[in-house]
Amino acid sequence: SKERLVPFGKATAQPLRAYIDGPRREIELRTTDDHLFFNRRGTGLSRMSIWTIVQKAAARAGLDKRISPHTFRHSFATHLLQGGADLRSVQMMLGHQSISTTQVYTHLDRTHLAKVHHACHPLERTRGGISQKSS
Repeated sequence: SKERLVPFGKATAQPLRAYIDGPRREIELRTTDDHLFFNRRGTGLSRMSIWTIVQKAAARAGLDKRISPHTFRHSFATHLLQGGADLRSVQMMLGHQSISTTQVYTHLDRTHLAKVHHACHPLERTRGGISQKSS
């Protein structure tokens, strides 16, 4: 029951606008529900209905890993941090009350930084190429 701001790029803006001005506008006339996406009955998608959609899409894609809506949330946060986003901005986008909750995602970023350091730092290199030191 939290409102969250979701940034999106230009490639998403046009199809989202077409949905809002088309199919969603028709549903909006029949409901007071303020969700963005609706099910066939014209009510907002529940947490479980989104989970079912993700499960079916993963099965159609032939994925054998466990995929959930949280997988996308986790990937979103991880990619932002790896791309240079600051922790406070990621906290706001995820809707976390505490920065310590968001810091869970930084361990992956630190692993990535360690790999980059080992691959690029002059003292980690050997004459024959990159050293084989483990991180």
